[in-house]
Formats: sequence, C-alpha cells, structure tokens
Amino acid sequence: MKFFIDTANLDQIREAHGLGILDGVTTNPSLMAKEGIKGEQAILKHYQDICTIVDGPVSAEVLSIDFDSIVAEGEKPAALASNIVVKVPMIKDGIRAIKWFTDQGIKTNCTLVFSAGQAILAAKAGATYVSPFIGRIDDSNWDGVDLIHQIVQIYRIQGFETEVLAASIRNALHIVRCAEAGADVCTCPLPSILGLLKHPLTDLGLAQFLADAKNMA
Repeated sequence: MKFFIDTANLDQIREAHGLGILDGVTTNPSLMAKEGIKGEQAILKHYQDICTIVDGPVSAEVLSIDFDSIVAEGEKPAALASNIVVKVPMIKDGIRAIKWFTDQGIKTNCTLVFSAGQAILAAKAGATYVSPFIGRIDDSNWDGVDLIHQIVQIYRIQGFETEVLAASIRNALHIVRCAEAGADVCTCPLPSILGLLKHPLTDLGLAQFLADAKNMA
C-alpha cells in the first residue's frame, strides 16, 4: 500500500519524505487555506514547490463544478509537472471531465466518494484514483473501511485499473484497517503516519535496553 500525505504544509511533506516512505501528496482547498495560500497564481506556485520535494503523484483539486470550467481549471496544474494528478469531484460533470482528462493522458483523482456506485462510475470514466472518505462515513455511524473493502472487491472482480485511495484517514488504526481491506493507497495527515510508530512495549523495551547498556559501561 502506498502512503500519501494529506497536507499543503511543506515542512510536513519534507518530514514525511525524509522518513523514506512517502509515495505522494494530496491537497484540497481547505488545506491550502490553512497554510495561507490564496489566489490562483499562489496556489499553482505552491504545487510547483510540492513537486520539487516529491517525485510521486501530487493531487491538485479543482473548485469548478461544470464540465468546461473543470477542464480549463484542471489543465493549469496538469501543465506544471508530469506528476500532477487533477482532483475532480464526484458529480455528473466531474465524471465527464475525468473521461476527457483520461483521453488526454492526464491522471485524475475522483474525490468525495461515499458509495460503491460512485466508485464504479469513476472507474468506468478512467479515473487513476478513487478517494472514498472513510472518516466522514464513520461520522455518519457507518464503517468507512467496509466501503474500502467493497470497492476493492468490485474492482478486482471487474478488472478495473483505478486505484483505491483511502482518504479522510483519522488515525493509525484506520491505516492498518485500510491495508487489511486491500486499499492501494492511503492518504493521511502526518500525525496518523507517525502514530504507526507507537507501541508502549516498544518504549518499555527500548528503555530497558538503554538501562542495561548504561550498566555495562
């Protein structure tokens, strides 16, 4: 399973990249705003900065909701670097735009997916990635990881090449469960990734080793 970091913070991207396990980056308008990135030119420049750190896929989200505007907006970040992936919402014109981008050789990430039916449409349109939002599904008292498992099973049966990108990850357990469910990618904040490092027995064991080593000095 590939690891993407879900942030627009360059320092966090560098830290995750420094671990040697980072495969890509996803962003969205909320994350850009959190970093104080405003205006089209500033946003495009920020994507370029991210691409200087990460060689893997970098998802750049469009804000438009009609076909012509989605295409026009998505072409701009796609022209910046070969690893840019245009992030398109799961709406009717979004599906149409995904098919257009696919025909042009531009990679896409279909976002705001909350059902297997939506995931099927995204795959049929040729999306490179489909992003089910499992944390938000959990918030509605359903199990988001169950949806990951369902989509993975459907894609394997039908032979779809679209990769399942588990999004809206809230914690390290989400990551483990998505790996069990067969997700191709998970995208999550840095704290969730670092949470995989933690176990109390590791801390106790290391403390014991260090104490024993000190006694041997």
